[in-house]
This record gives sequence, structure tokens and C-alpha cells, in this order.
Amino acid sequence: MSDDKAIDRLIAIMARLRNPKTGCPWDVEQTFASIAPYTIEEAYEVVDAIERGDLDDLREELGDLLLQVVFHSRMAQEQGAFNFDDVADAISDKMVRRHPHVFGDADYGDGAVKEAVWEGLKAKERAAKGVHRAGVLDDVPAALPALLRAVKLTKRAARVGFDWPDFSTVLAKLREEMAELEVEIEAGDLDKARAEFGDVLFVCANLARKLDIDPEAALRATNAKFIRRFGHIERQLAAQGKRPEQSSLAEMDALWDEAKGSERG
Repeated sequence: MSDDKAIDRLIAIMARLRNPKTGCPWDVEQTFASIAPYTIEEAYEVVDAIERGDLDDLREELGDLLLQVVFHSRMAQEQGAFNFDDVADAISDKMVRRHPHVFGDADYGDGAVKEAVWEGLKAKERAAKGVHRAGVLDDVPAALPALLRAVKLTKRAARVGFDWPDFSTVLAKLREEMAELEVEIEAGDLDKARAEFGDVLFVCANLARKLDIDPEAALRATNAKFIRRFGHIERQLAAQGKRPEQSSLAEMDALWDEAKGSERG
């Protein structure tokens, strides 16, 4: 089956699912807003498959994500706004437009020059649409995960010179914010502690940017590590006929250290 026939089949399936008379009641009642959480979820499942190195699962998850694009496109088509072909054409045109060094005669130097040109092209596109950004941070999407958005906000500010000079100064700021958090915790002021905790996370996002670390990926890796090590605790306790809630913290800590040692070994 050719690529065109494959996507045409999927588009036809979605059109049938959305048919008010003969389609699926659940699909028919959906809106852009109701589907949006699924779109985000499917994108994360694609990332999960990539990080697990599971290409069979990746193929399936990419299909699920593609379905989201087809779903949104179908709803827009029903409203007379645009269809799937419009979406595909728009991104194709954008990629050609933003890569004049590939599809044209432009010759960029280093990565910094390429990024500057890329941002300039984006600014021209916004201007052509009549979109004028009042502030440097205005078009950083609010719906991004908070940690990722913090990185993007600080990266955008850094482009205009609002940035710490190096990672050591960020570490100093982190220690300062941790001390302020500790003060509010000891004072029992949870509202202020919440604000200080947010400051700590924001500085951590800055530090990640300075070290060229994706904080979302780093935290996902730590989550996976926690699951592995806690799983070891559960298995070892089960071998003793016990569950975690039937054991002491000291027992679980010892098994945790055992798991750590095994991984490092």
C-alpha cells in the first residue's frame, strides 16, 4: 500500500467515525478541547517508546499520534476551516521556507548563525500573519509542561542578554533559593514555601539549560530508576512472604541500597 493510499484510508476512517448518523457516538461528540489531552498523552507515549528503544511500539504510538492530527483536521474540515491536506501543505511550505540552506542558495556558518536566521524567519512569518509580539516571552506556549516552559522562557530571555554568566552562578542561586525555602518551611508558612519551591524548580530549569540537559528527560530517567529500585524492594520482600506495608523503613532502605549497588556494579 502506497503512502498516499495509507493516509487516505485513515482520513476516510475518521470521516466515517465522525458521521453524525452512522459513526461512533463517542467520536462524534468530541471537540478540539476534549481531544487535546489525548493529543498530549499520545506525544508523551511516543517519547516513552523512543526512550525504551522499542521500535515496534514506536510505530504504533506514532500511528496514535497521527490519528490525533487526522482527528483535529477532520473537525476543522467539518467547520469549513481547513483539512488534512491543508495541514500537510502548511508544514511542507514552512520547512522549505525555514531551510533556505537546503532548498535554496543560502549558506550558513556555525550553529549560532543558523539559529539566528531561523528566529529571523519565524519573526517574518509572524509579521506576515499580522502577529506582532509585544514582549520577548509572549509566544512561549502556556500549555507546555511547566518545567519545559521554564527552560524555554529562560532561553528566550538569554537571547537578549538576561542570563547568568555561567552554571556556577546558577548553582549559587540554587543554594540561595533552597535556604529561603528552608526558612519558610521552618516558619510553617506553606503559601510562602510553595512560592519558594517554585523558585527552586525555576532555577533548576536554568541550571539544566546551562548544562544543556533536557530536564524533562532527566526526570523521566529518574522516575524509571525509582520504579526499578522500588520493584527490587517489592520482589525481595515478596520472596520473604511480605509486602512493603508489612516491612520497616529500615528494611526497605537496605533493599534500596542493594538495588543501587547492583545497578552500579
